[in-house]
Amino acid sequence: MELEQKRADFERSGYGVAAISFDRAPLLKNFAERKGIHYPLLSDADSKTIESFGILNTNVPKDHTTYGIPFPGTFVVDEKGVVQAKYFEDDHVDRYTVSSILVRTLGHHASGQSEIEAKHIKLRLSLSDAVVRAGNRLILSIDAELPGGMHVYAPGVEGGYIPVEWRMDETKEWFAHPMTPPGSRKLHLPAIGETVPVYEGKFRLIRDLTIGQLRGPARDLDILGTFRYQACDDRICYPPENVPLKWTMRLEPHDSQRAPVELQRK
Repeated sequence: MELEQKRADFERSGYGVAAISFDRAPLLKNFAERKGIHYPLLSDADSKTIESFGILNTNVPKDHTTYGIPFPGTFVVDEKGVVQAKYFEDDHVDRYTVSSILVRTLGHHASGQSEIEAKHIKLRLSLSDAVVRAGNRLILSIDAELPGGMHVYAPGVEGGYIPVEWRMDETKEWFAHPMTPPGSRKLHLPAIGETVPVYEGKFRLIRDLTIGQLRGPARDLDILGTFRYQACDDRICYPPENVPLKWTMRLEPHDSQRAPVELQRK
């Protein structure tokens, strides 16, 4: 469903869309008609292609009715058939969202949520998916902007300097993956003869977030965190600041409608 909703975005970027599964053609045809799917659904009923790609789900016992399914994931392939990126998880209940792939691999913009005017810095919060489901892995981002002549210290700085830090609240409702820091520039401090990694002007921080296996009716889900930084100019380093962060998304249940019994794998 999500892939169909984002199909036009892939096509505008020059990519076609197709999906492969171990389901038989009649079941895929029924699914496509029920859900309004307009991209190719490819049947690999004996899982030969799935095995040749090295993505057979080995967590499923051979005597189970679902043996033959692949690990859930996505390949991004160029016009020469070369894999440019791949996104896979070890468990079928966790998977990257289509929107997160568009943001990370194809450079699409995440959806803006809010702007925060803090001391010496402006923050814009975005997320790849406004609607999520249990097990979805999506992208959160912070676009930061400093005025001219100001800098903040990048992660990895040494010597007692305070780097930017993106903390996430601990909860069973989601799991925050490590932050991906952008490249920094080296700033020489002649007064003390040191060179340190800093961010100036505009920079972006991103991190993946996996939604827990949540049940229940649709509801809003608030993702909370804190952005910590210390802004400095050529003369002074100002006191460290802690800025509360919040992203809000719509949590919806998975589609539980099954195919007709006569089409289901026995």
